[in-house]
Amino acid sequence: MQIIKNVCDIRELIKAWQAAGETIAFVPTMGNLHAGHLQLVKRAKAVANRVVVSIFVNPTQFGVGEDFETYPRTEKADQEKLIADGVDVLFLPAVDDIYTVDARTTVTVAEVSEWYCGASRPGHFAGVATVVCKLFNIVQPDIALFGLKDFQQLTIIRIMVRDLNIPVEIMGVDTVRESSGLAMSSRNGYLTDHENQVASELYRILCVARDAILEDACSYNEVENQAFVALQEVGFKPDYISLCRSCDLKKATPEDRDLVLLAAVRLGKTRLIDNIYFSK
Repeated sequence: MQIIKNVCDIRELIKAWQAAGETIAFVPTMGNLHAGHLQLVKRAKAVANRVVVSIFVNPTQFGVGEDFETYPRTEKADQEKLIADGVDVLFLPAVDDIYTVDARTTVTVAEVSEWYCGASRPGHFAGVATVVCKLFNIVQPDIALFGLKDFQQLTIIRIMVRDLNIPVEIMGVDTVRESSGLAMSSRNGYLTDHENQVASELYRILCVARDAILEDACSYNEVENQAFVALQEVGFKPDYISLCRSCDLKKATPEDRDLVLLAAVRLGKTRLIDNIYFSK
């Protein structure tokens, strides 16, 4: 595996691959890699000739008081995992390689960036969209892979790619879970042992809400309210739980068939997100 830190160097390598007719799959990450990331890598190897993984803890997607400085950085262990999985290139840029000091341009996907996680983390998705757009311009992949756990993020990236005519196929990959049902996340490491046990209740409550919707047990608002209360009762501080259309994340109506339940909660100092997408 090659480790490249310079933008010009990775562009030269990409040009050589493209000239040879090879397809390129890209997995952008912020490091602290777990089985969910490695599932993206496995899928990338299956759909392209070459696989590029980036590790870049993006400062512009962290708000005031969030965990940019303390975000887990495990570069050596990450490299070992990527070598073992047969990645071709690890792109490891510094902040100065991605953002000039006087950078003035941002990418914002209107409306959907302001809902759900966007409402409680102002500017977060502008930071995500901007860095992903920049990484796409640098790496120029044929396919980019993202986990479905971050469903709102994935939706925003798909809209950005469509609206800006970026020639990248966006592929969502199913969430990898602990045996307890807890969705794997780099932030799970912040949980205490007790909190880790409680955290698995998030997925269970989402499953109960999904089943109530499929059974037409009560109205959508009632399902959301019952799930919100259930989250509080087990110890979470819910941010939101919302039933949406999976195509654009607008509030679901009884006529909609492809649905996603989105949820975000706080448990101690840790913010967790999860979702279930399904068809009715």
